Amino acid sequence: MIKIGIVGGTGYTGVELLRLLAMHPQAKLQVITSRADAGTKVQQMFPSLRKHVDLAFSHPDTAHLEDCEVVFFATPNGIAMQQARELLQAGVKVIDLAADFRLQDVASWEKWYGMSHACPELLAEAVYGLPEVNREKIKAARLVANPGCYPTAVQLGFIPLLKAGLIDSDNLIADVKSGVSGAGRKAEIHTLLAEASDNFKAYGVAGHRHLPEVVQGLSLVQGTQVGLTFVPHLTPMIRGIHATLYGRLQRETDLQTLYEQHYAGEHFVDVLPAGSHPETRSVRGANCCRIAVHRPQGGNTVVVLSVIDNLVKGAAGQAVQYMNIMFGLPETAGLNIVPLLP
Repeated sequence: MIKIGIVGGTGYTGVELLRLLAMHPQAKLQVITSRADAGTKVQQMFPSLRKHVDLAFSHPDTAHLEDCEVVFFATPNGIAMQQARELLQAGVKVIDLAADFRLQDVASWEKWYGMSHACPELLAEAVYGLPEVNREKIKAARLVANPGCYPTAVQLGFIPLLKAGLIDSDNLIADVKSGVSGAGRKAEIHTLLAEASDNFKAYGVAGHRHLPEVVQGLSLVQGTQVGLTFVPHLTPMIRGIHATLYGRLQRETDLQTLYEQHYAGEHFVDVLPAGSHPETRSVRGANCCRIAVHRPQGGNTVVVLSVIDNLVKGAAGQAVQYMNIMFGLPETAGLNIVPLLP
């Protein structure tokens, strides 16, 4: 059994980690921290976990995370980088669901996240955890950075086209929608029911924190710098990411076959039949990305539709995937979950 610690177990990604790990055949939840709710039973805060998680939240100062084999950080940006060095020195593997180790360039990270990085020397070691790209690196990693939910959907959609050199990489467009749970479990006006319900809006058009992360990932796949217009939107739903991606084709190919062959053998990426339109509800609660590729009117524009559950494949589920890979377990362990419907 793998001894597991979770830092920040009171948010949406934290409770999703608890849900998944409670069903995992090789997971032993050892400690779950919360500074504000230390002493509170997990099942008291989250009744859905009754009879599944019989732990109380521990204060971070007395949690003894060094006794764990792996620690997940389901915390706001800037927390994991304060503790990662000490945990790694103690021989603990670290998986960060926030953004502390996603960008390789320190100056870029500090620009987009508005703070000094506490351990910039670890950025070179951190493995960007997109298993469909970096599976072999994850196997040997001590420190894994979980991609953001938007970047997961966008990169999985674009990567086959870029690897095949089929599209103009200077003019990529990602038009992406998210449910309100992507903003986290906190009280903010824009996520109130009366504000978010029956409403739809774009935000961060001038620049979103996930933009440099997506550009970094796609540029590494391409081998040269890509140009990307990234526009996120907030939708009146709780879970889900829907990415509509546009590229200009530079040569002829069978797009459907390209995607099917590229993701053949990937358990958590489902390429739908030609002409399909994936829905966010088709992945709700599951660690799955569903993709469809289109070529409207047979023109030179390719449209890729990519959907994930932002809390699972976009966060906690993908993080459990890394743990499985890092500890030599079947990648599907604890993650063979049928999506919820309705």
